[in-house]
Amino acid sequence: MSKREEERRRSVFTRRALMLGAGQAGLLGFLGYRLQKLQLEQGERYATLADENRISARLIAPPRGRVLDRQNRVIAANDLNWRALLTAEQTQDVNATLETFNALIPLTEQERARIEREVRRRRRFVPVTVREFLSWEEMARIEVNSPDLPGISVDVGTTRQYPWADHLAHVVGYVAPPAEADMDGDPLLELPGIRVGRSGIEKFHDKLLRGNAGTVQFEVNAVGRVIRELDRREGARGQDVGISIDAELQKVVRDKIEEGTSVVVMDARNGEVLALASQPSFDPNLFSSGISAAQWKEWTRSRSTPLINKATNGLYAPGSTFKMVVGLAALEAKTVTATERIYCPGHYDLGDTRFHCWRRFGHGSLDMRGAIKHSCDVYFYEIAKRTGIDKITAMAKRFGMGVPLDIELPGTRSGFSPTRDWRIKQGKPWNLGDTVVHGIGQGFYQFTPLSLATMTARLATGRAVQPHLMRSINGKPTRGIKPEDWPELGIPERDLKLMREGMWAVVNEPGATGANGKLPASVGVLAGKTGSVQVRRVSREQRERGFRVENMPREWRPHALFVAFAPYDNPQYAVSVVVEHGTAGGAAAAPLAREVMVEVLNRFRGGNAPPSPSAEADPASQLAEAQRPPGNPRR
Repeated sequence: MSKREEERRRSVFTRRALMLGAGQAGLLGFLGYRLQKLQLEQGERYATLADENRISARLIAPPRGRVLDRQNRVIAANDLNWRALLTAEQTQDVNATLETFNALIPLTEQERARIEREVRRRRRFVPVTVREFLSWEEMARIEVNSPDLPGISVDVGTTRQYPWADHLAHVVGYVAPPAEADMDGDPLLELPGIRVGRSGIEKFHDKLLRGNAGTVQFEVNAVGRVIRELDRREGARGQDVGISIDAELQKVVRDKIEEGTSVVVMDARNGEVLALASQPSFDPNLFSSGISAAQWKEWTRSRSTPLINKATNGLYAPGSTFKMVVGLAALEAKTVTATERIYCPGHYDLGDTRFHCWRRFGHGSLDMRGAIKHSCDVYFYEIAKRTGIDKITAMAKRFGMGVPLDIELPGTRSGFSPTRDWRIKQGKPWNLGDTVVHGIGQGFYQFTPLSLATMTARLATGRAVQPHLMRSINGKPTRGIKPEDWPELGIPERDLKLMREGMWAVVNEPGATGANGKLPASVGVLAGKTGSVQVRRVSREQRERGFRVENMPREWRPHALFVAFAPYDNPQYAVSVVVEHGTAGGAAAAPLAREVMVEVLNRFRGGNAPPSPSAEADPASQLAEAQRPPGNPRR
């Protein structure tokens, strides 16, 4: 090889070496740049991504807030729920494990089908609930036989508990797993075992009671299996809600009433509801563990409707308990004076139609006070005709009748007060006879026992008190517990006083309709008004044959009503009683109202006054009457 050729080859090699070196230097520089970028500038981001692969963060459900009565008794709490779980990957034969478990704690066919379905759907390391609400005996059986139960473990959760069971079911309500319609973006609702309010206070204050979810961090392997717990932050438990109901009073009242009866007790000064009793009821604890299809069918098909709160959702014509409202409307419209006397011969003729008074031979000449005392129908037929339905309905609404009362119970019905325009919009005329019938609380009127109690409280105090249950949140008092929180009705005191005097006479003067409601002298003085509401029209032919209500089947007999307040000289409490098919308010409802009011006055008298809502319980210490046949009893 010539020298020239060698130099040429050396030159080529050198150039190639330089190019290769430059390439290597560039590559190393790029790698250095990327390393610097990844480790220094983006190191935190990739560390986070790595942790996300290694760490699984999960939400944990917080304890649900409690519901407390006015004495700070717990009426809705949380209880431990011991449950058996099955982890499929920890057993070689799921069916064999379930057979062994079934021999110890029998499983229904539905439970077995559910377990097998969930095992198929879930990953093998995700636990499946086999049985909830284990007793200590059942847990002992599982633990003793654990060697023969591979994959079975005992875990603890929480469940809602209602210590007062059916006594407060309609007020407190119940909880159940969230449905699709409940999903509002709150991730808490997606957690297993979470419950939401379905009725009552549980539903109305659901978001207050839920609380905020906590978090727990687990270290997991490549397939997501938990290796160990790294960190746990408990959520904020739900807020405690204090309500005005007195649980002991509620129980006492419900023990006194029979099926088809409802009682409402209110503090007439501020609208707090002290008792809201309806019979029959149901046990809300059954919803925590899951009710059977048979139980649900029994409740929904029962004619006694145990799932419906009759005190807030039962609709009844008010009958003669409405006569004070008619009287006030007539006085305001100046169609009658307090002293004007109207003669009652036992019937009222309007055209060719005769409307009867409940007393066959009439009451004679009566003024307003006497008409209320004797519950004279003819008197109120006449003043209703003079006043007109629109003015009567306007007065009824001022007393909370036929309008929303906004009590903290979802689904509460408003009732109905008719007007002339309403009837015309139906394509039918409003006749003078319609007005006459409505003068004694019959016709289209539909009110709840709660609205009757509200009317009575407003009559007693002259203030537009609104019935409510809310008393405190986490021990802090809410608005509405002071009388001055409520405005005056704007009705002259002399007119209200006249109505109260008439109600006093109903109970305390001889010959009146409500003598069975009179309180013992040692307790105090009660003023009230009786009422009876026909549920079936009595024909003229039946009347002429001497038809008597006592001979009717029970379901055809009139409802019995009574409203009252006490003490008379310083009104504090109002009560309404409705006894379905009780025949006569004076005979069936008045004695019950008397017993309830005796209990109320004795319970809350003097030093036994309810505690301030700011006193919070320690959570740790408590986990056509117009066609009435002759011979009917007096109202």
